[in-house]
Amino acid sequence: MKTDDFDYYLPEELIAQTPLEKRDSSKFLVLDKKTGNIEHRKFNDIVEYLNPGDVLVLNDTKVIPARLYGIKEETNAHVEILMLKDLGSDTWEVLCKPAKRIKVGTVISFGDGKLKAECISVKDEGIRQIKLIYKGILLEILNELGEMPLPPYIHEKLKEKDRYQTVYAKNLGSAAAPTAGLHFTKELLEEIKAKGIIVTTVTLHVGLGTFRPVSVDDVTKHKMHSEFYMMSKETADILNKAKVEHRRIISVGTTSVRTLETIMSLYGTFKECSGNTEIFIYPGYEFKAIDALVTNFHLPKSTLVMLVSALAGKDKIMKAYEEAVKNKYRFFSFGDSMFIK
Repeated sequence: MKTDDFDYYLPEELIAQTPLEKRDSSKFLVLDKKTGNIEHRKFNDIVEYLNPGDVLVLNDTKVIPARLYGIKEETNAHVEILMLKDLGSDTWEVLCKPAKRIKVGTVISFGDGKLKAECISVKDEGIRQIKLIYKGILLEILNELGEMPLPPYIHEKLKEKDRYQTVYAKNLGSAAAPTAGLHFTKELLEEIKAKGIIVTTVTLHVGLGTFRPVSVDDVTKHKMHSEFYMMSKETADILNKAKVEHRRIISVGTTSVRTLETIMSLYGTFKECSGNTEIFIYPGYEFKAIDALVTNFHLPKSTLVMLVSALAGKDKIMKAYEEAVKNKYRFFSFGDSMFIK
């Protein structure tokens, strides 16, 4: 299975640069994974496709203002870091640019020394482990000095920080938003619940995998970076009951999919747990946890195109993407939505 098999043509002007004014007004492509039938709707029509008893699983991770610009103390050279993973005790895994300047012992200063970072370990692919030095509350400092870590294909400045957060974001720790959830409003979620759909949450802190392209020709040789996930007992109980009663489990976003499938693969059931996952889902994978998926349109040759192809079949996904391009859907993080039912 070749990475090039998951390529598709995308005109650059279809890459969404800014969020729509109304979250739930995006286009909504509905794909029947059994028949391949495609419908074109608006996102707030999603209520029509959900049945009483369905369980909708949201990822409640919250994005931190994780992009920081600083200078090396010894040379005043400019450095950019992207905070990826909290390792505990003020130690973080970060992506550095330019990485070659950052060696063990290097100290980077941000905001005239309000925050400092000392490199304590050098990893591959521009990754470093740093120890943070500061006084006060880290999140307050990041809110002052940091920027929302928008993906590299977005060139416009974000006017409102909260537009790169879901309305239900709660658990801080992501380097990127779980973008399928950006389409939901609080009012739409209330409407969904009023119809008898159960809404529950898991947490997966989105990390480096979101920013890393697949660089190998053979799909099976790609290695995913690990991301932290967490499931509560309440969510596990809801999901196990749905499984027993043969009710649909609908994942909002590929991050929720990876959490649910990781837990089911490890334990054969849903349970209260946390850990790190490197699960890589591509065609041939047998889904154990989910029945349907709300998702955005993903980058060509990405692990996310591979994941949705595993769920609906590569040919059906490529046809749906072709339709989306023809109908001028907006793609990627701030783009339009798709429901694989």
